[in-house]
Amino acid sequence: MRAMIRIFLPAVPLLLAAAPAVAQSQQEALDARYNRALAAGYKALTLCSAIANAERNAGVRTRTPQSVQEWELVGIYPTLDPIIRDLPFEIVRAADRRVNHVAVEWASDMPPRYARHDAGEGCKVLPIGAPVPAMDRWPIDRWEKVFNEMHSAVPGPLDDTGNAAFTDRYGEGARTTAVIVKAGSFTRFTGFAEGLSGEPQRTWSVAKSIAATLVGAAVQRGEIDVNASAGLGIDASDPRRAIIIDQALRMATGRYSDTPGNRTDPLYWGGETVDEGAQNWPLVHPPGTVFRYANNDTLAAIAAIKPTFAAHPPAAFFAKLEMNQTVAETDWQGNYVLSSQVWATAEDLARFGQLYLNDGVLPSGERILPEGWVKYVSTPSGPQPDGPFGYGAGFWLMNKSKGVPPDTFAAFGNRGQYVVIVPSRQVVIVRRGEDPVGSRFDIAAFTRDVLAALER
Repeated sequence: MRAMIRIFLPAVPLLLAAAPAVAQSQQEALDARYNRALAAGYKALTLCSAIANAERNAGVRTRTPQSVQEWELVGIYPTLDPIIRDLPFEIVRAADRRVNHVAVEWASDMPPRYARHDAGEGCKVLPIGAPVPAMDRWPIDRWEKVFNEMHSAVPGPLDDTGNAAFTDRYGEGARTTAVIVKAGSFTRFTGFAEGLSGEPQRTWSVAKSIAATLVGAAVQRGEIDVNASAGLGIDASDPRRAIIIDQALRMATGRYSDTPGNRTDPLYWGGETVDEGAQNWPLVHPPGTVFRYANNDTLAAIAAIKPTFAAHPPAAFFAKLEMNQTVAETDWQGNYVLSSQVWATAEDLARFGQLYLNDGVLPSGERILPEGWVKYVSTPSGPQPDGPFGYGAGFWLMNKSKGVPPDTFAAFGNRGQYVVIVPSRQVVIVRRGEDPVGSRFDIAAFTRDVLAALER
């Protein structure tokens, strides 16, 4: 027996060493498969949203798959970028020629990833493994209107600065798709990248500022108090129930998030729902004490006002502003993904910024945001992020940017989406982009140059 022990014992460390290696290999294969599923979801949803939302208003504007591949589907997350371009896809149209769904193949033993188009709600990515969507049609979208383009700008001193946004002056490798500058109620510059004419794009995190604005509209109607509980947690005994809507808007809930910036790939591309993925993260700090930029915080604020959407959906709010090309998309269970998944034109985002220049009052005189809401969203009353920009309630603050008025606040989004609002100068600057990972458009420098040009 002793001899046998001497023979077999040396093999034990080898077996123990092999086990982690096998587990690691299995995990790598699993991660690679999951990344293919996510890449397919990303591609299906992006193709569906870009094309269906461009065609939404009487087909005035269209996008081709080639255009989407050239702009939206390059330079994305490093784990998905090498995969996404070559995944086979099919755009399926209904009898009336509207996009019904997009299918993207990713594994031979699984159904394609599907993104389904629903009228008035844009597109939604379905869960991994979902069956093919039905081909039944829907009634005409009641928010659909004939496209109403803004007046073109007249040539002026902004031309050189505006056109420079389409070069590398403000960021090597940056890819600007549209620029609009408004001063007062006048459009002073409009420019689009070659081959584009201001089609809807995903707003990414500019949607967070739209979300904060929808909260403001609910406050104005008397339906919501930002100092009330956001309703998180299982019940009243759950410490997360103490988190208030204001803290969610200010990225200060104190909840854990697993990545800087809180990437929510399972929700955005995997078919997870808001209820599954965004609401139940645990506390790691007392609420209101630490800034942590998180998609889940915005989604918590929107979940808190969800009961108001039956009578006052986002589409009705956009209609009031004549943001006729803007669509707030949902998960497949109908929850608005207002941390990122809004599609809008540059013109519509200029109208959005104009609302803040007008202190929340429409041209008709109707007030749709509370008095003082501009100050509320642009005040850094909560814990602040490190870096060159401050944070208010759903908006970034350019109060530390040299040469920029300290009252300037802005909506920022991934891939170079910017809506800059300068109340003291009555200026709105919209820059849309499809900047690849690793490049960044210098919005502070561009804002400074635009304001200087307007002085000439």
